[in-house]
Amino acid sequence: MDDLKKVKISIHLQKIIFFVAIIFFLIKLIISYITSSLSIFSDAMESLINIISGFIGLCSLYISYLPKDQNHPYGHGKIEFVSTAIEGILIFIVGITILINTLIRIKNHINGVVLSRLDYGIILMFFIAIINYLLGFLACKIGQKNGTLTLIASGKHLQIDTYSTFGIVIGLILLNITKCIWIDPIISIIFSSVILYTGLKLLRNAAAGIMDESDKKLLKKLSFYLNKKRDVHWIDLHHLKVIKYGSALHVDCHLTVPWFFNIKEANKEVYLLTQLTKNKFGSKVELSVYVEACTNNHCIFCFNHSCKVRKNFFQKKILWTLNKTSYYNK
Repeated sequence: MDDLKKVKISIHLQKIIFFVAIIFFLIKLIISYITSSLSIFSDAMESLINIISGFIGLCSLYISYLPKDQNHPYGHGKIEFVSTAIEGILIFIVGITILINTLIRIKNHINGVVLSRLDYGIILMFFIAIINYLLGFLACKIGQKNGTLTLIASGKHLQIDTYSTFGIVIGLILLNITKCIWIDPIISIIFSSVILYTGLKLLRNAAAGIMDESDKKLLKKLSFYLNKKRDVHWIDLHHLKVIKYGSALHVDCHLTVPWFFNIKEANKEVYLLTQLTKNKFGSKVELSVYVEACTNNHCIFCFNHSCKVRKNFFQKKILWTLNKTSYYNK
């Protein structure tokens, strides 16, 4: 699948997420009005955040896929981390608002509150949860396949929303059975706590991306793959770093090749390493490779047994694990 098709699919799915969020927000708002349930109202307010984050995510996708230009030589992918940060702040604000409103109702002993038609609310909320989960699962799957961070964030957000909605449904069932009105605000407090945690987690992820925090999972995956596919002339690989720019990846590394290679031969090895990485992680991977010449000390783990200028006997092959290739371990 070419990059343009991936972009169209990601944007189209994000549009669906945005419009579905609007529909579900209106439905939940109507249900909360009919039932007078504070927990359903809390879920509706969370859906309002889905609308805002869906719109922000859609805008960030358009911007992140813009081609590189003179002012943005690495592309516009960092906008995805900014949109994630905005989404995290909004979610945190909504969580605080729901918590305050719930505490106010508890303080007033929830006087005059009469819950009604909870059976309708339970059925509708259950079907909304199912649709949200399926849509979130699809978004995560396509986002991971296309390397679209915004789509993955939207999918995870929808799945978290699903778990919260299921919790509310279970609480409403208990409320309908026991007729204990205190269950409703308790569910709302639990739900607001989940929202606050989600907001803080999104802010943490956004800060990590903006500050180019090391992605150890990705580095480990890259190290393992290169170790498996390494060429006999790739004597050592170290100072490996990966920087994310949305769906694009910029990889820096030091590659040790035989000291007797000329520039043309060394460039050939860099080209092979680049193509190998692109085949695995997509065409949006950029490699910046610093070539180093081997020394006599490298002979003990150089497995090019046909080398005619070897100074030391081969002892063992060193695996390119995360600890061996990482920038901070060299």
